[in-house]
Amino acid sequence: MTNSKLGSLAKQTAIYGLSSIIGRFLNYLLVPIHTHRMAAESGGYGIVTNLYAYTALLLVILTFGMETTFFRFSNKENVNPDKAFSTAGLSVGFVSLVFLLLVSLFLKPIAGALDYALHPEFVEIMAIIVAFDAFQSILFARLRYENRPIKFMTLKLSFIVLSLLLNLFIFYLAPFLKEHYPSMMGWYQTSYQVGYIFIANLICTTLVNFGFINEIKKLRYGIDRNLLKQMLKYTWPILLLGLAGILNQVADKIVFKKIVPGLEGEEQLGIYGACVKIAMIMAMITQAFRYAYEPFVFGGKRDTEDKATQASVMKYFIIFTLLAFLAVMMYMPLLQYLVGEGYREGLRVIPIVMMAEIFMGIYFNLSFWYKLTDQTWWGAVFSGIGCAVLLAINFIFVPKYSYMACAWGGFAGYATCMVLSYFVGQKKAPIPYDLKSAFLYFAVAIALFFVQKYIHIENTVLTLVVNTGLLMIFFAFICWREKDLVQGVLAWVKNRGK
Repeated sequence: MTNSKLGSLAKQTAIYGLSSIIGRFLNYLLVPIHTHRMAAESGGYGIVTNLYAYTALLLVILTFGMETTFFRFSNKENVNPDKAFSTAGLSVGFVSLVFLLLVSLFLKPIAGALDYALHPEFVEIMAIIVAFDAFQSILFARLRYENRPIKFMTLKLSFIVLSLLLNLFIFYLAPFLKEHYPSMMGWYQTSYQVGYIFIANLICTTLVNFGFINEIKKLRYGIDRNLLKQMLKYTWPILLLGLAGILNQVADKIVFKKIVPGLEGEEQLGIYGACVKIAMIMAMITQAFRYAYEPFVFGGKRDTEDKATQASVMKYFIIFTLLAFLAVMMYMPLLQYLVGEGYREGLRVIPIVMMAEIFMGIYFNLSFWYKLTDQTWWGAVFSGIGCAVLLAINFIFVPKYSYMACAWGGFAGYATCMVLSYFVGQKKAPIPYDLKSAFLYFAVAIALFFVQKYIHIENTVLTLVVNTGLLMIFFAFICWREKDLVQGVLAWVKNRGK
């Protein structure tokens, strides 16, 4: 039974992972487009980084934990899943509508407080985008609950492909047309490219709504007030958890402009934000894992077998993410070209941010003990402490060390959450994690990272050959220690070939 569950999880993760991998790859293409066409010193990419950090924070507020809450209540015996979906979707939609009305009424003071008084439309556009995204998050959750990863993947990729095409138009075709056919492109201003990025996002987000017509029809059950009360009781700690968690991800990008104001702050933030995009391959992996693993855990039984499965999944998650970490670091001589030359001084943050993302993924794995026992307030406590650590490091060290302090702040914040959740979780709902293997894999991966870091070879091709050899050493070490895993994968591949 354990192997079949792991196989099912692997299949779901593979499909969600494919959409995330392709999606992130296409999204990564926006990074070279933006960073090669907008100079770092212009501060344009810093504005993009800053405003998207605000939208990430607002998305957590507007969804207020209803994704996880929907999964929890849809799997309760006495709850109709359709009512749970309708209640969650309509409540998030109502909150998002109120948010939009408030932003429209107080747009100028809000824009001024965020240092965008000259472009309040940036704030308004991003408010509409985040309202749509919040509502769509419940619709996407419905697809995950129904095990419909193909439609999930199609909608996600459609958004990203359209976004990529619009950005190619904004930064390449439109300037060409402006130069050669000025009468046709009177509306286009090169100095307003940042604004066009937000408009392109708004167009894409709006169009995605049409892909959810069937899911929107399922909201016909309305809001069940009694059910909503139960859901709100369950979800408010998840909201606090989500707020603390997202602040761990975006607080540095929000407070950076306050600590380092003006064009200098926008330039440095743009460099940091561009390089962090490369490191976000780890966030892609953990997100794909979360999409598959959350319904899997909430739909399972709370027995010894499931605890053993969770322990195995944790080990395999660590193995896979460390392999991804080494792959990115070993091929950095190629990946560096994803960002413009003026941004590459920030590449040194990548290993720190990637390791922080691994800690975040482990923390997510550890979080199910309090979610399954309805003690989600523990997550708020852990994440709140981690966020306090992150903010303290930012406020103390950013003035001296700039964005490097942001990277180490995230590292320390996630490490704090991870350690706290493990020790408290082992007392409340112990799971037999294989700590010996985890520490061993971390030690080997970090050792290989430092080996490649201090091997200086002028020839890029030879560097890649040596680094590939180091990556293969780690892969061979995995195969040697995890013979059962290798045999299981080979058997799965063999069966798929029949």
